[in-house]
Amino acid sequence: MARAAAPAGCVFCAIVAGDAEADRVLEDDDFVAFLDQRPVFKGHLLLVPREHVVTLPDLPAPLRDPFLAHAQRLATAVVDALGAQGSFVAMNNVVSQSVPHLHLHVVPRTKGDGLRGFFWPRHRYDDLAERAAYAARLRAALS
Repeated sequence: MARAAAPAGCVFCAIVAGDAEADRVLEDDDFVAFLDQRPVFKGHLLLVPREHVVTLPDLPAPLRDPFLAHAQRLATAVVDALGAQGSFVAMNNVVSQSVPHLHLHVVPRTKGDGLRGFFWPRHRYDDLAERAAYAARLRAALS
């Protein structure tokens, strides 16, 4: 399957390349995980391949298992680091994605938050105040 070239202005490619600032919590040769800074997605962790890949079917076979393994590590870290009762994981798709770069959201959940948990954290985590502190707690849980 042919891979799309990275489009000019892809915000996630800029983060991967180090051209845009992000609170990174996990990175290796193939993937980067960082806090989403877009206002509506505050508190989400995003996992993206370093290579510009548009959708999951385009992800090279050797990266599929590591991608899901990282997703599992991040989902566990939000519970361990933030005291969340669980985590919600969502993959982008071609129809509704806001950035045309494969990305996986990992969102802390709490009992009874229903679908509102997709827009976490709310007042329950206001005491974390700074993204840097939030990211530091996640990095510590991942090390």
